[in-house]
Amino acid sequence: MSNFSLIKAIFLSLCPTPDQRLIFKKFMTKFTRNSWLLVTLLLGINLLGFGASPAIRHEISMASPHTHYFQVKTTVDLSQAHWNKSYIDFKMAAWTPGSYLIREFARNVESLTTLKNGQLIPVDKINKNTWRVPISKGQKQVSISYDVYAFELSVRTSFLDDTHGYINPASVLLYVNELAQQAQGLQINLHKSFQRISTAMKQTAPNTFEAKNLDELIDSPIEIGNHQVFQFKVGNIPHQIAFYGQAKVDTTKFIADVKKMCEEAARVIGVHPCDHYLFIIHNLQRGTGGLEHLYSTTCQVSRTAYETENGYHGILGLLSHEYFHLWNVKRIRPKALGPFDYENENYTHNLWLSEGMTSYYGALILQRSGQSTTDAYLKSMADEISSVENTPGNKVESAASASWDAWIKYYRPNENSRNSTVSYYSKGSVLGTVLNLWVIKQSQGKANLDDVFRYLYQNYYVKLQRGFTDAELENAFSKVAGTSAKTIFEQWVYGTKTPEYAQLFKEVGYDWADSNVGKSIPFLGFSVTAGKITSVLKGSTAYDYGLNVGDEVLKVNTETFESIEKSLKDKKIGDTLLFTVRRDGLERTFAVPVGQSSMAAFKLTTMNQLTEGQKSLRAKWLGKIN
Repeated sequence: MSNFSLIKAIFLSLCPTPDQRLIFKKFMTKFTRNSWLLVTLLLGINLLGFGASPAIRHEISMASPHTHYFQVKTTVDLSQAHWNKSYIDFKMAAWTPGSYLIREFARNVESLTTLKNGQLIPVDKINKNTWRVPISKGQKQVSISYDVYAFELSVRTSFLDDTHGYINPASVLLYVNELAQQAQGLQINLHKSFQRISTAMKQTAPNTFEAKNLDELIDSPIEIGNHQVFQFKVGNIPHQIAFYGQAKVDTTKFIADVKKMCEEAARVIGVHPCDHYLFIIHNLQRGTGGLEHLYSTTCQVSRTAYETENGYHGILGLLSHEYFHLWNVKRIRPKALGPFDYENENYTHNLWLSEGMTSYYGALILQRSGQSTTDAYLKSMADEISSVENTPGNKVESAASASWDAWIKYYRPNENSRNSTVSYYSKGSVLGTVLNLWVIKQSQGKANLDDVFRYLYQNYYVKLQRGFTDAELENAFSKVAGTSAKTIFEQWVYGTKTPEYAQLFKEVGYDWADSNVGKSIPFLGFSVTAGKITSVLKGSTAYDYGLNVGDEVLKVNTETFESIEKSLKDKKIGDTLLFTVRRDGLERTFAVPVGQSSMAAFKLTTMNQLTEGQKSLRAKWLGKIN
């Protein structure tokens, strides 16, 4: 190794974060073998605070894991923080990025105390998530100690028991707003029964970590325990899988499949923004999904899912979705989603893109990599369109409105949600299909949806280092397609108009049809669990003739009610059924006619003879057919 190469390697080792290493590499590419520049860079690194001791530091302990309490101590170096107030406010986040619901994490904080000269001093809790500590003149540091109850095992919360610990920092660590842009230190004191820590944060010493700022700290989940760790590379980028829990899985095949998925995902944008990546996988009795982070993701899956073809494919689909998030939303993002306000809702119209199109790519990546067949991919896509179009709320609320209302609707569904709103995941995934086909058609096969995401990545994340506005997102589609996207955004994104599916699929050589057309399908429009009505579909006969959610169905005509299927057996459309129900403790009767099902069952079939144009556009859409 030359002296110059050695110097570069030393400087790279001094840069604690990938962004800082990227900046340094760009400088070295432009200015090589310039000793004066190296001196300037050294001064710049010092000025930027690379390697400096953080002004705010956290220490997490777990004295008795089986009690589910983390013990936390947070210390602020007042002189390094240049503090000039007579008090300091410590805050707990109210939500965590990627999960758009106010969760009130402060409710789990207990026994918060602070000492001065060995004596307890009073702490005022000034609102639901803020503790105010007085500062004396000349005081050099302030420390607070508190316990956090952690017994909710989800990707959005934190958990501790005698088998492992999982930390979502938003729900465990207090922060100081004024220090949000400064480095954040973290020390973890492992319980004697635990041997391993997995996190994407930079390690600075044994069990000691550092994030470049508050956003990176909160965006770095931590797995603690005795889990397995698998390693592989995507290109030259190290990847790890922290694998907690028992599961019957061929780990060699699993790692190879995850690697293949990651490589295909990286081809979408063509640039990988990370220099390391971590999957945290919890294998549980019941899986609950995933949550994306800047250099990692946490996914919870059912431990038996690896044992079936559908279950295994579902796990790969979840990992594909969360992995693609490292581009879409963590870097290609609406302007509202970063830097974050952790105390209040952060509103955007574009979760249909950030979440829904990530779902779209999660499936498409597996099709492109050959990990799902094209036929299976097309069937799944047609089923998803059927589901969206069979949802009455799809005609009530647009994708943009559903995104904006995520804070009050998506995570708080009720019995009428299907009638009043639509999932921005499902609708966004459908929009991924139709907008991709629209771009391909308008550009005459020169571009597709990948090019839209590349445009957003280069122009906003790389060049402007910020998120995009609503207008800039629409403009990106217009630029790539070569024609204005204004009308389709008004109709499909901000409106509830049904896309011209048949015409869009015809352009790529597929016939689009509803296989239920022409069939006589008796239908009532309600669902039942344990004898009680749990949902009633708007526009159905049950809805129009008075059946309610919560009604206990006792009889249909003169027979004891057993199931909807049995009640409809041998019934024709137009027949009337007399329902006896118990509502609020009283019996009532309702005459409900049997209706014709309005449910669609869409399917795609390839045309017998394709033009060269259709073949070309299909290749741009699906790539190699498998």
